[in-house]
Amino acid sequence: MYVPSYWYHETDEIPADFAFIDTGGLFAGANAAAADDPPSPTPGQAAADKPPTVSLSTEPAPGASAAVPPDKVVLTIGDEKITAAEFDKMLERIPPQYRAQMRTPQGRRNFAENIIRLKVMAEEGRKRKLEDDPVFKEQLEQQKEQLLAQSMYKDLVSTVKVDPETARKYYDEHRSEYEQLKAVHILIRVKGSPVPLKAGHKELTEEEALAKAKEIRSKLVGGADFATVAKAESDDAASAAKGGDLGTFGHGRMVPEFEKAAFSMKVGEISEPVKSQFGYHIIKVEERQDKTFEEARPDIDRKLNGEAVNKAMSDMTASAKVVMDEDFFGKPMPPKPSLLPPQAKPATK
Repeated sequence: MYVPSYWYHETDEIPADFAFIDTGGLFAGANAAAADDPPSPTPGQAAADKPPTVSLSTEPAPGASAAVPPDKVVLTIGDEKITAAEFDKMLERIPPQYRAQMRTPQGRRNFAENIIRLKVMAEEGRKRKLEDDPVFKEQLEQQKEQLLAQSMYKDLVSTVKVDPETARKYYDEHRSEYEQLKAVHILIRVKGSPVPLKAGHKELTEEEALAKAKEIRSKLVGGADFATVAKAESDDAASAAKGGDLGTFGHGRMVPEFEKAAFSMKVGEISEPVKSQFGYHIIKVEERQDKTFEEARPDIDRKLNGEAVNKAMSDMTASAKVVMDEDFFGKPMPPKPSLLPPQAKPATK
């Protein structure tokens, strides 16, 4: 479904802080290297100039080692031997966004070459006693904390779950949020609207736009085909091309004036002109859908589980008795606005 972005506002139901930890972690840079073919070296640049990166990651590539016994050594680096099973375990740590690249023979080879570079460089670092460097030790401790925090976060996500009774109660209290409409509309632009003016058309005053909208509604009530009229008259170019079709949407997705009118209408009814900052809308609701609890459950779980994880993290922070010196860090920022405002504001471009 496409809805014109200049008067449609899409909200994100997952709390912004839900994924505050970068699960790519330590090997984020290497993951990028594994995901894309490296650029060809410039003249005079040796292949060895590439930094030793490696991507440790998620799901074994189908058929990657299906015909190879798990205990067969598939990679030898100095005295270290890596079996097919061990290599697959490394692949299992790849973040989801990089899995597809590892499903090809070339992807597996690139991954193995990254491992070789990593192992070779690490062993050389040991020989040079770089492990004793104070900066290295400090970075190692920071990375250990990062990995431990990631593991704790994953543990929270897997264990903090909202029970079915709480989910049901939320659904009952927010049932209207799971109403959806399928609607079409015709927009008559007014002067000053953020909607682009059609080439060759003149600016319409409020009075002129309202008069035109009323005239068009009369034609529709009289039996004119909505899609045909929308294609000819609507100033919303994107939906006009589809006969005014806006697809299916729920609460909080359209500008307030449009939403209020649309959700108060009966199926098949044609609205009086509805004024918004974009002009006058003539709306026809074609379908009304109410998600059942079972249909809404995945969305409810994502929202409530995310809030539960955030609360658990906030509780841990509070119990840690954190004190920040305001002279050094400045005063706390004001609270962020809600991700889900009661009425979504249109995004204008």
